[in-house]
Amino acid sequence: MFYGAAAAVTLGFLVALEIVARHYDLPGPLTTQIREVIYPPKSGFLLYAGMGLMMVVLTWRQRAVAAAIAVGIDIVFLLVRWAFGIELGEGHPFGNGALWVVLGYAVIAVTRRTGRERVLLLKGVGLGLLLVAGRKTGDAWLLITSKSRPMVLDTYVATADHALGNPSWLMGRAVEASGPVGTHILDVVYGQLAVAAVVVALYQLRNVAAERRFPSHHLVRTFLVIGLLGPGIYMIFPVVGPVFAYGPGASGTGGVEWAVANLWPNTPPPITAPHSVLYDGITPRNCMPSLHTAWATAIFIHSRKGTRFLRYAGTFWLIATLCATLGFGYHYGADIIAGVVFTLTIEAALRALERGWDRAGLQLAGYGVAVFAALLLAYRYLSVEMAERPWLFGPLLILAMLSVIYGYLRTTALWEPKAVPAAQPEPQPEPV
Repeated sequence: MFYGAAAAVTLGFLVALEIVARHYDLPGPLTTQIREVIYPPKSGFLLYAGMGLMMVVLTWRQRAVAAAIAVGIDIVFLLVRWAFGIELGEGHPFGNGALWVVLGYAVIAVTRRTGRERVLLLKGVGLGLLLVAGRKTGDAWLLITSKSRPMVLDTYVATADHALGNPSWLMGRAVEASGPVGTHILDVVYGQLAVAAVVVALYQLRNVAAERRFPSHHLVRTFLVIGLLGPGIYMIFPVVGPVFAYGPGASGTGGVEWAVANLWPNTPPPITAPHSVLYDGITPRNCMPSLHTAWATAIFIHSRKGTRFLRYAGTFWLIATLCATLGFGYHYGADIIAGVVFTLTIEAALRALERGWDRAGLQLAGYGVAVFAALLLAYRYLSVEMAERPWLFGPLLILAMLSVIYGYLRTTALWEPKAVPAAQPEPQPEPV
């Protein structure tokens, strides 16, 4: 019943988002997903990552067969497109086969499986499809924010960012100084965040096929909730980012005519009275909070119980993502702090839901919500005061984030199962 209700809610949300997207003459998440059954997919890597998640419920032999079928279907599609001269456009030459395999196992689950085996296979299929649907949903949300929120609040966040020392301007100059090698590494890390998440998720779900059940909590759940709730904050607090509001745009050209001033990354913005700014109808308002930071933080948290390599990789991905989000001018420092608090609050709520809500879980989730709301209100209504008193508000912002981190660590430590010492045999009386 729970999974049926969750599926119904998800489908209803996707349909609603499809309707809203159509209102703005944009393709919705359902349309773009269905197109990828036949047309060159824009999310080739992600489709194979989704198939990989689905395959955690299969045996090794079934996995090998599924992978071979997916590759074979992609080869057929590639040959047909080559024979008829079909252009790929913005799509990838592969990915259709992975989607066909996932959909095929959905049919197998309904027609060839019964009982717990059917439920397990449908969960695997749902997990794979949700990963891709989450990406499509996010893309649709971003397009909707650009159409429905013409005014942006960048001047407020940029002013408040003076309390943190304008980290985007500092990191932007550092990335420029690193040259093409550093830029390329950060670009790969930034662009392949979903692949890193799948690696950690596959490790967490590695025993599903043997145990015939999913763990009660894993990274994919956190990722999906972050992607579901985050764009809603974009609608409340629309921000485009320093490279757009104070620079030439992400491509290096085309954004100057909409920018407040062409200052990023060489000249920090002046402290002036902030105001809403009209921006174009194309650029997503996807800065507050930084969901790349949120997702990288989730990867870091869930990699802590993995192998040494996974722990090191999770740490590297978090640090590199923070450098990329700031260094490419996609986010302000204030976005980063909000993204960390946002993630820890969601992770705390999901873990509390897993255990059954108790006082500690309610307090932690409520505190995270309160801190996150206080951050948004401060950025909006106290930005000038924050900029004029960085010695006060800078440490306060860092302490607010650290307090949520400390609360999360302290509460989750209490939730960890305690090792029970083995019972010692009672000494036997010596014979008389």
